[in-house]
Amino acid sequence: MIESFVPSKAFFTKGVGVHKNKLQSFELALRDASIEKLNLVYVSSIFPPNCELLPVEKGVTYLKPGQIAFCVMARNATNEKNRLVGSAVGMAFPASKDNYGYISEHTAFGAEEKEIGDFAEDLASTMLATTLGVDFDPETAYDERRQIYLMSGKIIDSLSKPCVATGVADQWTTTISAVVFIL
Repeated sequence: MIESFVPSKAFFTKGVGVHKNKLQSFELALRDASIEKLNLVYVSSIFPPNCELLPVEKGVTYLKPGQIAFCVMARNATNEKNRLVGSAVGMAFPASKDNYGYISEHTAFGAEEKEIGDFAEDLASTMLATTLGVDFDPETAYDERRQIYLMSGKIIDSLSKPCVATGVADQWTTTISAVVFIL
């Protein structure tokens, strides 16, 4: 029987790549994010209990070329000149490290980093709030809901890692934003 495994560490990263070929643009975005040497496996949206969030510079030191690494990734691309393209992952942390948090992915065109980042944080925070039983009106603005989430004492914080770039003529521009897990 295979034992379950739960990541003990994680890090946020982001990157931009520009190239005439879409796949190579993605590869360059992975390089910019310092995760190009990994075999990435996309997973869904749970930030494990007691998982330590590291700076990217420290997180990559735990990884080896060719290693299978699990991640939550938002990826977007454009080949239109001057088009804003963006990706973001957002994370919401419960007050107790013994509980799990949520990670969300969001992609958009024509939006600035703050807008994309806030949206990703809102998604993660709302998913966590609903599982923790926080009472809120989903129709209110995110800034107001964020205060309700934090004041509930059940959600301690939220973060995002937005990545936005402007499309280049006759080239593909790819943005990625990811949370990479370390076992």
